[in-house]
Amino acid sequence: MNSAFSPPFTPPDELAATLRQEGYAVLNPRGVAEWLGLPLAELEALQADWEQLPPDEYLKDGGRYRRRRHACFTTEGGALVQAPHRAHWQPVEYNALHGGMQRWFAPMAPETVAMPAWRRLLLKTAEAAAALRGDQRWYIEAHQFRIDTEGGIGRPTPEGAHRDGVDLVAVALIGRHGIKGGETRVFEAEGRRGERFTLTEPWTLMLLDDQRVIHESTPIQPLAPGAPGWRDTLVLTCRAGGFQGD
Repeated sequence: MNSAFSPPFTPPDELAATLRQEGYAVLNPRGVAEWLGLPLAELEALQADWEQLPPDEYLKDGGRYRRRRHACFTTEGGALVQAPHRAHWQPVEYNALHGGMQRWFAPMAPETVAMPAWRRLLLKTAEAAAALRGDQRWYIEAHQFRIDTEGGIGRPTPEGAHRDGVDLVAVALIGRHGIKGGETRVFEAEGRRGERFTLTEPWTLMLLDDQRVIHESTPIQPLAPGAPGWRDTLVLTCRAGGFQGD
């Protein structure tokens, strides 16, 4: 296990090769901007959306620490289409805590999904999936998360170390405030090797080959007792063949 907590950043031009070789890759914010061909400010314009996330009403552990929105898209041949709003569903094999149930989360804001930076981010994520699995139609689910410490502790991954049952997972850190914890852990699905590091800079982006690695983020706690704290992320998943639950 790597004892360093700084992410092992990958140059954008080595992203596809690193994903194939290691099963995951991390871009720093400047690398993300270069990879997308956009000024970082265009991505930062999306961040205000995380201030308006409604509560997740499906947490089986009884927690009230998670807020989220959800949207689905398909892309093929460079075209991106938003799918009709639908439930998020996973089998219990991939999510023992919340699998096997339809979870209807609030939809993403229309003005957000219409932004050019948003569309560019999804299309480039689908390109990364195609570099692993070949060109085809991709089914993309987008999840906006805020995990807070209002109850003293927040769990970014209450289901524990897991795979998502897709081809590619992309996790972007949108921001973190007043917290400790939230360490990212990535392990080989069929092996003993693992890495641990902490995403700290907004718009750091981690991409994972979901067939090769499992991942989790450790709980967060406030830096000062009773003080507000939160961790905002965007999770994108690309899956071939259809949305889970179809």
